[in-house]
Amino acid sequence: MPTLPPEPPGELPNKPPGKLPLEGIRILDSTYVFALPYTGGHLADLGAEVIKIEGPKRPDVTRTGGYYGSFPESKAGEEWWNEPSTYNLLNRGKRSLVVDLADERGRDLFRQMVRVSDIVMENFTPRVMRGWGLDYPNLKKIRPDLILVSNTGYGHGGGPYSSYPAQATTQEGTHGHCWVTGQPNGPPAKAGASFVDFLSTWSAIFAIGAALRYRHQTGKGQWVDIGMYQAGVMFLSEYLMDAIANGREGQRIGNRHPFRAPQGCYRTQGQDHWITLSVGSDEQWQALCQLMGREELAQEPRFATGLARQQHHDEIDEIIRVWTGQHDCYDLMHRLQGVGIPAGPVLNGRDVHFDPQYRSRNFLERVEFPPERGLGTRLFMGRPYRLANTPLKIQRPAPTFGQDNQTLLQDLLGLDDATYQRLVQEAVVATIPLSGEPSPQHSPQRAMELGLMSDWDPDYRRRLGLS
Repeated sequence: MPTLPPEPPGELPNKPPGKLPLEGIRILDSTYVFALPYTGGHLADLGAEVIKIEGPKRPDVTRTGGYYGSFPESKAGEEWWNEPSTYNLLNRGKRSLVVDLADERGRDLFRQMVRVSDIVMENFTPRVMRGWGLDYPNLKKIRPDLILVSNTGYGHGGGPYSSYPAQATTQEGTHGHCWVTGQPNGPPAKAGASFVDFLSTWSAIFAIGAALRYRHQTGKGQWVDIGMYQAGVMFLSEYLMDAIANGREGQRIGNRHPFRAPQGCYRTQGQDHWITLSVGSDEQWQALCQLMGREELAQEPRFATGLARQQHHDEIDEIIRVWTGQHDCYDLMHRLQGVGIPAGPVLNGRDVHFDPQYRSRNFLERVEFPPERGLGTRLFMGRPYRLANTPLKIQRPAPTFGQDNQTLLQDLLGLDDATYQRLVQEAVVATIPLSGEPSPQHSPQRAMELGLMSDWDPDYRRRLGLS
């Protein structure tokens, strides 16, 4: 590793506590796609200064749109790489530094940034940071109390899979999720597009909080080594315990439950509207029979006990389907909950935006973009929690590509103008991606035909109060 230049004159991170929980904490976020970028977005909401680091030739793939979100009004603009919805959701509140870590000069700048930062987050395969001399043993020589967060498929601690690249869209098989997810007698199924990514998001937030507390108590740093494989397996704990204690392998049960019956997802009035409900006692079953106007079913021996209802679940499902199909899902939710039966409608993206509970908690926040970006005001998911004494919000929109290069490299690190301009000319730093292209563009009508969109509201901005 080359010798580091003298200490930069920029502001050090150990500032007095601010009004937000993480004010004064600086984080280098050299991560891509979903898991840790979303961690960084939440930490920015909490007041941390989060600096997203990308390479000139390696922009985050969430900038392309397509699978990773949509462009405003489904049209890629002149600076399309700054516009996709997923990029702007995950990276809200951050600053942007675009520097080529494949170039030794870029790595040297990264080391200088480490010196004045508290936390580094990365999600490269284990060989990458080690090959660059940016692994934990080397980084803690620069900043002994540094907290490093690594997120990989199978962890850095050795083992036959440790060096494998991985992504959440394919990892669920190795977690065991696919074995227990799916319809009875059907093939294994995935729980979602990238389910375990977000398990890593929350794992990282918790671990960072614990590491910061440890540093506050001891003055020492910490290496948080997250294996997404393990994050997934943790959420199958009851199946693992059943296998260990009882020698019983979990099975695919669809929307049903091992002992609650009936339980399922049933179609209601309207196009593709559904409700879920779960009966957990004889009293709840009797209340459901009364709501359906089928009180006689509560007395039938084949439905009288939980075990009997499990054995005759298919018959009960047909009875419930006939009833729910005649009612509105929200009306049914209130009626079922009113007699003590857990129930809720199945919401799609549009429903979430207009659901009164989400709106009352300000879960969907309005974020206003600078006029020159041409994005206006947009809605983004906030946080699944609130702090009673510390109002939280999305601090500012996600940054444009390389938006803070000059401020960070010259004002913080003290590079002179000639050096900075040379780095720009030689593409060590950049404000326009040198690779990548937007995903194929389709009109809303065509996107619906292809199954990429389920529906489209041409006047959605007016309906959401964004016009």
